[in-house]
Amino acid sequence: MVSTKIRGVLSPVLTPFEADYSPSVSRFRKHCKLLIDQGVGLAIFGTNSEANSMSVKEKRLLLDALLEDGLPAQKMMPGTGCCALSDSIELTRHAVESGCAGVLMLPPFYYKGVSDEGLYRSFATIIDAVADDRLKVYLYHIPPVSQVPISLDLIDRLLKAYPNNIAGIKDSSGDWNNTLAMLERFQPQGFDVFAGSESFLLATLRHGGAGCITATGNVNAAEISQLAQTWQNEDADQQQERLNVVRGIFAKYPMIPAMKAAIAAETGDDGWFTVRPPLVNMSPEQTSSLMQELRAVGYRLHNAEALVHAGQ
Repeated sequence: MVSTKIRGVLSPVLTPFEADYSPSVSRFRKHCKLLIDQGVGLAIFGTNSEANSMSVKEKRLLLDALLEDGLPAQKMMPGTGCCALSDSIELTRHAVESGCAGVLMLPPFYYKGVSDEGLYRSFATIIDAVADDRLKVYLYHIPPVSQVPISLDLIDRLLKAYPNNIAGIKDSSGDWNNTLAMLERFQPQGFDVFAGSESFLLATLRHGGAGCITATGNVNAAEISQLAQTWQNEDADQQQERLNVVRGIFAKYPMIPAMKAAIAAETGDDGWFTVRPPLVNMSPEQTSSLMQELRAVGYRLHNAEALVHAGQ
């Protein structure tokens, strides 16, 4: 039987803001449509979406805006993991009822040093409260940021308790050995492993993984998607090296402000520079340096004209 689970490349979609820090719905819609057109799924409300600087109400509004525009819910994996159980339940239920392919779920991340038992109870409470067979949970392992890791034993326990709901994981540990351990232990059970960066995309696919959920999918979508589709071709290693170069340039700067600055520079829309506090937007000097480095390797934002804002 052919799996209908979401696979390939997804992007934790950047959230554009107006000058007053309210979400720029029109820019968001255009950006998401462009990503879909380039073969990239939408992991809206991820780390690079500034999701934890946004309210439940704002997230619901943005998801509904995409659905109203006719973007396919089957290409969406909203982030629904919050510190508050009630927020996680509300967002998860809304995503399921909207027909989303799955949800990307952070562990509750405020309290540090919590036990696997506590994390198990948190995930289990959300799944039991939503109580819907359509729910597909993709765990979000990002210990460099959350400081709350998701252990292999916890995954094993959740899979045994909720085999129809626990669908996979995004591994943003940055540790290939950890990703490989997940692949070897759980991929044979139909548990999908997504790398947290396109730097590991080719290796992940070669070991049976599902793809990647990557920040720079926002700004290099076409090339990353191309590798996911042609990873068995002879030039796959060369494609991976090219992706690594572009990723490496963005990684020299604060990632979220840098990606927004690149979009602003490529489209001429200064509204894209805005980030929500406590993040700070790129300075003109940083932006100039970033764009010089990117243009030196031949980088261009694919179909930048599609993001030109009506108010410009």
